[in-house]
Amino acid sequence: MVAVGLWWAQLWGTLQEGGPGSPPAWPWLFTAGGKRDEELILPINSSLSVTLHQDQLKTTTTAAISKDFTEDRVWLNGREEDVGQPRLQACLQEIRRLARKRRNAWDGDPPPSSLSCKVHVASVNNFPTAAGLASSAAGYACLAYTLARVYGVESDLSEVARRGSGSACRSLYGGFVEWQMGEQTDGKDSVARQVAPESHWPELRVLILVVSAEKKLTGSTVGMQASVKTSPLLRFRAESVVPARMAEMTRCIQERDFRGFAQLTMQDSNQFHATCLDTFPPISYLSPISWRIIHLVHRFNTHHGDTKVAYTFDAGPNAVIFTLEDTVADFVAAVRHTFPPGSNGDTFLKGLQVRPAPLPAELKAALAMEPTPGGIKYIIATQVGPGPQILDNPCTHLLGPDGLPKPAA
Repeated sequence: MVAVGLWWAQLWGTLQEGGPGSPPAWPWLFTAGGKRDEELILPINSSLSVTLHQDQLKTTTTAAISKDFTEDRVWLNGREEDVGQPRLQACLQEIRRLARKRRNAWDGDPPPSSLSCKVHVASVNNFPTAAGLASSAAGYACLAYTLARVYGVESDLSEVARRGSGSACRSLYGGFVEWQMGEQTDGKDSVARQVAPESHWPELRVLILVVSAEKKLTGSTVGMQASVKTSPLLRFRAESVVPARMAEMTRCIQERDFRGFAQLTMQDSNQFHATCLDTFPPISYLSPISWRIIHLVHRFNTHHGDTKVAYTFDAGPNAVIFTLEDTVADFVAAVRHTFPPGSNGDTFLKGLQVRPAPLPAELKAALAMEPTPGGIKYIIATQVGPGPQILDNPCTHLLGPDGLPKPAA
């Protein structure tokens, strides 16, 4: 989650210049599941996530269309990717369909058509890609939003983003966002809606504990497909557990009930990974360091006699920690003690400023954990963020005047 995203849209050739868009799109799931329709990317249950702030976590995407381009091309993190990927093609086809529909419904003389133009897209993440940190959600939300600006599409983009990555539809909104599973076979009612804006809970803080930036062995899509086919627990969870949890989580968010929010977040994360182990062959996304983080959180909470911190893990070993502003410094001190940073001590903590705090002797004794130097590569401190933002500075464009990626600085 996922969000995470900055998006730029720019028009070339005979077309008028368009504005850049940039949404933060790093969502973190509270209730995750598989798909009932892999082609339309329709889920077997509803889900809820938080969009994180693009000041710390973002995907930046520039899209350009021109009559001079001979083919569609896509670059991710400086490397050209296969534009024929089915999900990428699904997004392109859907946005062009919506653009064609809008043009046909134009009252009077329609604007010059751009539908015959090819598109170039460049996208960069400032966080690890394919490592269980919602990079696909961020990327496809960015792509959908940017292409919509390029092609003049003004309709709801949930379906466009969802066709690339289901979670991406939530990343089009800021704050706390629900992806409604819907019931229609065509997926028209499987859309995202905002539960609360980013300003709703200003004290809430998020810490990303990066254990590994390596690409995970089992991708999220492949893993979910296997779980849908082989895990009885997944089906039971979707039908008997998730609906009540969705209602309770919505209540916790609306009432800013951190204790309830935190406990439910951890329980749901644990159950998600239980379905991974229930899959055959089993899937294990958590590493030994992930488990040490889980133990650290529970011992920290036990010492304080309250639920002060919560963890959640997506399809990867990296932890997302939720806490309140007044607890951040103490928990970071506990993390530093348990996972002493290596040579990057000065850059171990990134993002929002966190005041240094000593680790109390009583808490150190309560943790009772032998330090694991270098177990956590670094921490990103952030908060709940807004939806799509506009980037007006041409220096932020990833594509040059020739429609090719600019050289890395």
